[in-house]
Amino acid sequence: MEKKLYTVTIFSENTVGLLNQVTVIFTRRGLNIETLSVSPSAIEGIHKFTITTFTDRNMIVKVVKQIDKRVDIVKAYFNTDEDLIFQEIALYKLSTSQLLSLGSIEDIIRRYNARILDMTETWTVLEKTGHHDETQALFKELSEKIGVLQFIRSGRVAITKSKVERLSDMLAAMEEKLKH
Repeated sequence: MEKKLYTVTIFSENTVGLLNQVTVIFTRRGLNIETLSVSPSAIEGIHKFTITTFTDRNMIVKVVKQIDKRVDIVKAYFNTDEDLIFQEIALYKLSTSQLLSLGSIEDIIRRYNARILDMTETWTVLEKTGHHDETQALFKELSEKIGVLQFIRSGRVAITKSKVERLSDMLAAMEEKLKH
């Protein structure tokens, strides 16, 4: 079966040790976590994990079912890129003198839709928000032309293309059942 990038979204309470429990599920199945991001969700008291991994559909179904069985998990889902709106953020620390030796830094800033976060006599920090291939392309160009002193890229942050979180629909349906 064809391997592709899947985004797993997990909704949970903010419980100590839960991240370890989730990562063990991936590890035991021999799956590498490509990116990981955790933050509060739009639903009060619920946190959202966004994890990406390369695998096939059968494996991701098994992983999500296993995650869903955990007591502290409210619900877990998986999506492909077509179902999501997603971005990541990257920061690049560069030598200011090397950056200025390129001539016009405005060209790179405009071409990559980047921005200068901080600039001193010795270093400059650029920020680029976009998809992985976009942040990587800027990294490659900067590395080849002047060298990058430091680099960091966040995990994927993603929301579904549906109107509300899928979890909101599930919780509303559960609440409706309780009323009857």
